[in-house]
Amino acid sequence: MKQAPRPPAAPHAPAAQAHRAAATPLAERYARVRAQTMALAAPLSEADCQVQSMPDASPTKWHLAHVTWFFETFVLERFEAGFRPHHPAFRVLFNSYYHGVGEQHPRPQRGLVTRPGLAEVKAYRAAVDERMAALLEAGDAGQAGPHRDPIATLVELGLQHEQQHQELILTDLKHLLGCSPLAPVYRPAWPLAAVAPVAHGWCSFDGGPVEIGHGGEGFAFDNEAPRHAVQLRPHALGNRLVTHGEWREFIEAGGYAEPRWWLAAGWDWLRQQRIEAPMYWRRRTDDSGRRGWVNFTLHGEVPVDPHTPVVHVSLYEADAYARWRAAVSGEPVRLPSEAEWEHAAQADEAAALAEGNFVDSEALHPMPLRRMPPGAPMQLFGDVWEWTTSSYQGYPGFRPWAGAVGEYNGKFMINQYVLRGGSCATPREHMRASYRNFFPAETRWQFSGVRLAKDLD
Repeated sequence: MKQAPRPPAAPHAPAAQAHRAAATPLAERYARVRAQTMALAAPLSEADCQVQSMPDASPTKWHLAHVTWFFETFVLERFEAGFRPHHPAFRVLFNSYYHGVGEQHPRPQRGLVTRPGLAEVKAYRAAVDERMAALLEAGDAGQAGPHRDPIATLVELGLQHEQQHQELILTDLKHLLGCSPLAPVYRPAWPLAAVAPVAHGWCSFDGGPVEIGHGGEGFAFDNEAPRHAVQLRPHALGNRLVTHGEWREFIEAGGYAEPRWWLAAGWDWLRQQRIEAPMYWRRRTDDSGRRGWVNFTLHGEVPVDPHTPVVHVSLYEADAYARWRAAVSGEPVRLPSEAEWEHAAQADEAAALAEGNFVDSEALHPMPLRRMPPGAPMQLFGDVWEWTTSSYQGYPGFRPWAGAVGEYNGKFMINQYVLRGGSCATPREHMRASYRNFFPAETRWQFSGVRLAKDLD
């Protein structure tokens, strides 16, 4: 194997260093996040953790190893005295896309790697955790010297990275289990109870200059900065997310069979994939012989609940729904831009985050709105990632981080669209108003949904 290059310098993210002064020491936060990842994998068999259901998804075992590789490669290799790799082959095997680090095992072939087994991957995690604990303990004792801040910066980046993979474990696992005709159950308890529907309405916003982007407090990825001014036109956002029941109206009105609602690329994709409903909707015949829709979830197959936010739809589908809704309502309905979304989310960010349905709630499914909106958009955080019309690109003045960690976001700024708000599979503490997720327009296996917008002038 070739000599490993030296790991990159710590990214320029001074805000990450603020965690050193937080009430919870970085070492405790490290242990907690790492334990949360293992808790997600705990109900799974070795076979569950091995299989790769499609090239865009990864086996749970690979996720467990890759996030560990991140700490070993970017932290231990640089800062641990007398560093030696846990296993030299892991440097290539569990590298995702960091060309600055070296070669990578092909992504579509991750499920073919049966060795190391799950037990060895867990041992790899435990060994790296032990070494990280020693490094962080030395840093907390003031023994890290000039490396203290770079260590904290890279460890915080690694923890944020691991929380992203916690969500990917669930989305990739759901796709895997959804491929089985047995509709396997990941978590047996179904979280929904009957609720009264909340009517869809609008929350208005004035036009004018507003600021979006990360402002400097707390951690942020490089693609969230710099904070900058944008000009908004008068507009309105939906008071809640679009529901399964509203989406069923679109289906019953022939929405998936009418090309006038669809972008040309979306219509071609629809026809080629033979799509007629959101991902994980399935037609079933009940005991009385009636045929209808059920929804595959991490709790197994359940009837489509009309009051829960629609989920697992692509940008193509979201855009087509908005065009159809504009035609039937006679209003200039569309999808929001990311600037419109963030401007609304900044208004009362802390309260909206506290109210959101994240993975912490253990529902693992979008939940219905349970109270009337107070005049501001509800469900801005959690439940589903919200598609926007904004192409994923750098903000004015964007600068990627230095070194290999600069590959984290910047090189994907082509042919992708921005989603906002997090989902029922996202850790609550991982989310903020400036957070930018991004996927190609055809992506559906993520917990992605829809909020409507409209122009007011």
